[in-house]
Amino acid sequence: MFAIDWGHAAPTMLAGFLASLVEFIEALTVVLAVGAVRGWKGALGGTGLALLVLLVIVVVLGPALTRIPLDVVQLGVGTLLLLFGMRWLRKAILRAAGVLALHDEDALFEKEVATLKGFARVTQGWDRVAVATSFKITMVEGIEVVFIIVAMGAAGGGLLIPASIGALAALLLVVALGLVLHKPVSTIPENTLKFTVGVLLSTFGTFWVGEGAGLEWPGADWSLLGLLAGFLAAAFGAVSMCRARRLAGVA
Repeated sequence: MFAIDWGHAAPTMLAGFLASLVEFIEALTVVLAVGAVRGWKGALGGTGLALLVLLVIVVVLGPALTRIPLDVVQLGVGTLLLLFGMRWLRKAILRAAGVLALHDEDALFEKEVATLKGFARVTQGWDRVAVATSFKITMVEGIEVVFIIVAMGAAGGGLLIPASIGALAALLLVVALGLVLHKPVSTIPENTLKFTVGVLLSTFGTFWVGEGAGLEWPGADWSLLGLLAGFLAAAFGAVSMCRARRLAGVA
């Protein structure tokens, strides 16, 4: 057994929670559409099967990565996490500036409903369309969650449990919202979440790349706050620049 420094683990748990929340909300939209059109047996069956597969992946990958030298894991995973975070941040910046349209969960729900209605109904046994659709969307969105959680747990050194707790909390929250609302969670500002997660992942990724390369950050873990502030300032500056260019182009 090992003790967890929860003060040190809190940022990782928060990042895991927010990143997972974004992905699970997108999966929930499709699963709700499947349940409404094809029935809840297939929708929940496909979702449950995907979650089981994802759990196995976490159980296998997490301990496996801990056997690799920490500096190697930090450099490799930190680079991937940085690229992953910058991709999210780029889209969030362009959406905040009005260059790209905001993600519309209601529109996605209606589109998925229209597609599912085109398939023949199943009256007996398992609905393969429902199972396959729910399984696919849960796996697609869940793989990104697994990557983030395992990466944080391995590169951060013993943070797999806090990161997993954050992801589990996000999953339970989304499931509860789905049970209560029975409709897409369009009231949550998804682009704000993606903006925040993009900044957090970029911050962690940069920090771990530096540690993996042998850099001693000033103030150790406290330097994360400086990196966070830097990415936030750069992101807000990018939003202003992109918005100004868009308006200049319109004018």
